[in-house]
Amino acid sequence: MFVPGVNPLELVVRTVIVYAIFIFVLRAFGKRELGQFTIFDLALLLLAANALQPAMTGPDTSVLGGVVILATIFALNWLTALLRERIPLARRLLESTPTVIARDGAWLDAAARAEDLDQDDLQAALREHGLERIEDAQLVVLEADGSISVVPKESDQEALKRRRRTRPRRV
Repeated sequence: MFVPGVNPLELVVRTVIVYAIFIFVLRAFGKRELGQFTIFDLALLLLAANALQPAMTGPDTSVLGGVVILATIFALNWLTALLRERIPLARRLLESTPTVIARDGAWLDAAARAEDLDQDDLQAALREHGLERIEDAQLVVLEADGSISVVPKESDQEALKRRRRTRPRRV
């Protein structure tokens, strides 16, 4: 139970390989996989984790082997975050860039299709930001983390108030 059935170094190497492949696959499948989880995406993630577990453990079922794998995964996660923060090339490889999916009150259909977003997802994002129609949005962006940002159009009344507030006072 406590004696590993596989050399701990082999467990570390197996875990590093599986982690790298898993990160690559998540990155290749786009931003939606990261930020806009549906029940189907969650099921996919859980099943993928379950399917990959034997690739990391091999024949080892020991508690120590599990601890080695868990420690390796946490160390890899910490290292990945550190690399993203300090090395611009690593950030570009690990993160996607934001994608404009609507501009000036109109959806950019090609961009939304490329990101695998459907109209229900897009309409829900508008409602989350207090808008009913795309015509009320100046800009809609699918961010690198998968969240959707919405910049509403400014009404004439709001623009007038803003201009009055920002105009310097004469002394």
